[in-house]
Order: sequence, then structure tokens, then C-alpha cells
Amino acid sequence: MMLLSIFALAQAAVQAAPVAPPLLGALPKQSLPARGCAAYLWAVQDQRFVAMVEPGRLRIMLDGKPTDLAAAEARGGGTLGLASTTRYAEAGVTATLDMTITQRETLQDGAIVSDASIRLTRGDQDEIVVPVGGLVGCAPAAR
Repeated sequence: MMLLSIFALAQAAVQAAPVAPPLLGALPKQSLPARGCAAYLWAVQDQRFVAMVEPGRLRIMLDGKPTDLAAAEARGGGTLGLASTTRYAEAGVTATLDMTITQRETLQDGAIVSDASIRLTRGDQDEIVVPVGGLVGCAPAAR
């Protein structure tokens, strides 16, 4: 009888344990696109490379696995082919990227992502918000 009580308590503890929020990990090195532009984003807090954004796709490292999320909705002025706000969704994961891209004369084939954040949600788990910043790199234009 006591063994049954211990089992019931253990089962209740497992069910009551909070679900961990999604974890955004560091991506390995990514290449410049063959054409067009992509944004390369680092977490402001610890300078980890956490995301690569191309028109139509967000690549992140989610729970230790490279994950590509397809763009579901984009709005805001586009700079270098990238929208200021884009919502991505795939297999129960939703990410919303808000970013400000600033072009400078001193940068050739790219721009600065001066202000950005990624909101990441998976199913009924907690949402995380990661402040990011970075650069936009473009395939070299013919000169």
C-alpha cells in the first residue's frame, strides 16, 4: 500500500512539473546566400549567433537541432528583401521577428540590423523573447 502511495505522489510530481520554455541555441557558421540577402543575428545578452533570416525562412537552433521555419506572414517596409516584421511557423513552433535594418554608405553588399527581437513559442509552453542585433549580408552585386 505504501509503495502505491509513493508511486501516486511521484506521478503527480511529474505531471505538475512546469514545461521548460523553448531553448534558442547557437547556430554553426552559415554561408552568404548565392543571390539576394540574409540577416545574421546574435543574441544581445551573450553574443551567440542564434538566427539566420532569408526571405521566406528563419533558421534557428531549437533545443540543439537546426530548425527552419517558413514565413507565414510578413508586414512592414522591406529592406534588401527582408520585412520589418515576419511571423514564421512550422510543426507547432511560432517565431515572430521584428527588426530594423539600417543601410549605410560605408557598408557594401549589406546593412546593419540595429534593433531586433525574436519571440519564440512552441505549443502550450512559455514564450521567450530574445533581443538580437546583427548584419545583413548580400550576394555581391555585379560591378
